[in-house]
Amino acid sequence: MSDSKGFTLWFTGLSGAGKTTISEIVARELTARGSKLEILDGDIVRENLSKGLGFSKEDRDTNIRRIAFVADLLSRNGVPVITAAISPYRAIREEARDLMGDRFIEVYIEASVEVCEARDVKGLYAKARSGEIPEFTGVSDPYEAPENPAIALKTADEEPEESAARLLTYLEERQLIPAAAAPAAADARGPVGAAAGRLSSGKGRLPGPRVGHPDLGAGQRRRAAARPAP
Repeated sequence: MSDSKGFTLWFTGLSGAGKTTISEIVARELTARGSKLEILDGDIVRENLSKGLGFSKEDRDTNIRRIAFVADLLSRNGVPVITAAISPYRAIREEARDLMGDRFIEVYIEASVEVCEARDVKGLYAKARSGEIPEFTGVSDPYEAPENPAIALKTADEEPEESAARLLTYLEERQLIPAAAAPAAADARGPVGAAAGRLSSGKGRLPGPRVGHPDLGAGQRRRAAARPAP
């Protein structure tokens, strides 16, 4: 889209809250509207910029600083960016906000530990509670929820398509993206409901988390799932 503006959608939330699902829906819609956006995927960042880092607080903060640096570089040159790391610590998210200013849009994918654990078909939370997975955010490592996010998407109360539609409406209202083409007839559901209808190709519950450490990117977790059990 010719009038696109650079910004960073900084997704944050617990493992299983719905960050990956919603970010993928939003990315598809922005691409369909002509946006040349970039997604900073956790596994790509760790394999290239953050290779060798672990999951201590210091290493997590270093990883987030690197993600923020790249997001700032892209967004200040007019490229929309989506990040979907857990980024559990408030202070490091504030560093990213200070770096990018009003181009930083904190998107809180809000779901309680109980809700995320109920979605956990792979049993990652159970493994974390038994000590099998150390440094698991929300169980053995803290998650500091945003105090004043730009938008909070409560995934226990709405479908992923509805969450994505609300975020897209927010971006339209801030004039960061052009409005979607209007339908031939007015939709009685209103702008958010209509957008959700356009986005949805069949509603369903959020999928369970992928196998692997909760802070790994989607691709790395898929590779972990494909490996035979030791």
